[in-house]
Amino acid sequence: MTYLPSTLIDRTFRERIVLVGVIFPDTTPADLDKELDELALLVDTAGADVSARLIQRRDRPDPATFLGSGKIQELKELCLAVDADTVVFDHNLSPAQQRNLEKLLGRTAIDRTAVILDIFAQNARSPEGKAQVELALLRYRLPRLRRAGGSLSQQAGGIGTRGPGETQLEVDRRRLVNRMHKLERDLREVERTRDIQRESRKRGRHREVTLVGYTNAGKSTTLNRLTDADVPAEDRLFVTLDPRTRQFQMPGGETILFTDTVGFISKLPHELVRAFKSTLDSVRLADLLIHVVDGSAEDAEEQIDAVRIVLDDIGAGAVPELMVFNKADVDPAWTRELVARHEGSLAISALTGSGVAELVATVGDRLRSGDRVVALSFPAERGDLIAAAHREGDVVAKENVDDHVVLHVVLDDVGAARFAEWRVSA
Repeated sequence: MTYLPSTLIDRTFRERIVLVGVIFPDTTPADLDKELDELALLVDTAGADVSARLIQRRDRPDPATFLGSGKIQELKELCLAVDADTVVFDHNLSPAQQRNLEKLLGRTAIDRTAVILDIFAQNARSPEGKAQVELALLRYRLPRLRRAGGSLSQQAGGIGTRGPGETQLEVDRRRLVNRMHKLERDLREVERTRDIQRESRKRGRHREVTLVGYTNAGKSTTLNRLTDADVPAEDRLFVTLDPRTRQFQMPGGETILFTDTVGFISKLPHELVRAFKSTLDSVRLADLLIHVVDGSAEDAEEQIDAVRIVLDDIGAGAVPELMVFNKADVDPAWTRELVARHEGSLAISALTGSGVAELVATVGDRLRSGDRVVALSFPAERGDLIAAAHREGDVVAKENVDDHVVLHVVLDDVGAARFAEWRVSA
């Protein structure tokens, strides 16, 4: 399914979509309604219109067609009635189910994963982002390659090559695999470059704070408010794919790095998690995660759970987390209730700036929580060392003792080791 961005499409030419969901024993109709509402937003972001919905209650998916035969006939009649171009399932379809459904319905049948991949393909801007999305698309498409016809095509002639030869399907599969290998090599090179950059940051002792959260929670707006990053921020899903890192000067003089990341979503396609490994490493290696939550969303708790599932999947479940409920100006009472439920969380409005000063102070406290105050004594003429100590940590006290300057500085273990020879008893 190929879409243009919704802002560029005349609505008279937008695809018409029928959404399909199934209520299994472990789900409720209310849960499915929320998922289909989110899927409708995804479809709209991809550039299509939802014309109808169809729901079936089943104990388990049909292995061949996911739905029962009677419901498939009902779905076909519904598609004809609304003149739908495509059917989108909220659940993942196997390649065989997808092929069988398209034969029976006479139109394209795709799943939630295909829609999300399509949105990512539209929004990727950097070479790295485009490579990551293409790799995810190829991994998704590889098992779905289809044989166009029944004949076999001979690719070469001569001794040793006679016989039926390769099918076009085999040729296409080999091309896809070769392209995937090239993309994987390119991304490994990008990952090595990122590792070098991270080592450089470690030597500079810049703390890293990464913004994570559900898509459209306001991470980019928060980054813009903190750092004047001028990152594109729109009221649409998955506007930000490429990570953006900006410096921020804390009130005490310490420089930290804020990184904005791709938004998460429930049922995030596994292909995307694998393809965006190098990007998501910034989450796993952060000193602190700012978990931005849409404080106006009725399903905020479900969004929090979905984000934490992804964090666990990428090995970032143990990284210290500061939960921030954004959009507090939209529904202040509901946001206050959410803050009360989550101890240590904050309420802000990145749009208006309310609560941002408290956020900065809390980030500083969290980053220093594992640090300790160290007394350093420098000769008064060693201005270079005094300046270095100010850059390394927060100076909480200063005194002159004879011809020395004694600084009481909040340092982590690395900073304390760097100035070990100048340490004195407090």
